[in-house]
Amino acid sequence: MTSIDTITLEVTDPTAAERFYADAFGLGSRLRLRASQEPSEGFRGFTLSLTVSQPANVDALISSALAAGATTLKAPAKSMWGYGGVVQAPDGAIWKVATSAKKDTGPAAREFDAIVLLLGVDDVVASKKFYASRGLSVGKSFGRMYVEFETGPVKLALYRRRALAKDAGVAPAGTGSHRIAVVGGEDAFTDPDGFAWETTASAEVLMCRYRLYAMARPGSAEEEDP
Repeated sequence: MTSIDTITLEVTDPTAAERFYADAFGLGSRLRLRASQEPSEGFRGFTLSLTVSQPANVDALISSALAAGATTLKAPAKSMWGYGGVVQAPDGAIWKVATSAKKDTGPAAREFDAIVLLLGVDDVVASKKFYASRGLSVGKSFGRMYVEFETGPVKLALYRRRALAKDAGVAPAGTGSHRIAVVGGEDAFTDPDGFAWETTASAEVLMCRYRLYAMARPGSAEEEDP
């Protein structure tokens, strides 16, 4: 395993979630959605970040997310690291939009440079060793605080759970399902903090099963068509 192909969010209403993400961020194939009724309360232990090139793009993406139905956790603001804000999607996922740039260099655009999946872990050093043993290459490492891996279109980073919750503007407590699956590599596994990884092939099978189930439900769009 050396890369993340896509992220799958488990949501209560996939149709509504698809509409939200298309209107808010336009993530395309890097984000997938599937139905789940697994209980989940409080902080789910992860955030997703969009890194952008300038403050104006932060404002543009945050604004479109709010217009699509997100709620503000942290309004966009300057910090010692740059400029960013945090919102929570209607499905419960937490999204940060940020840039290291202090000034704009062009017109505002709803564009991003990278997606970063940040996992809140109990022991950064132990989780770093776990992922390194599975073939991930470390890109950045700051002791017991933060680790970032080189994982292709979607970057993986590890942060202490309490610190990640604080950065997101939420309480660190949470129970139940993480409501996320990471897709990539040849082997399925679960990491020390309970985050599930799926192979691309198995994720495709699950998505096909969901589509067939959705088509078979009474009142589905397919049945309503003349």
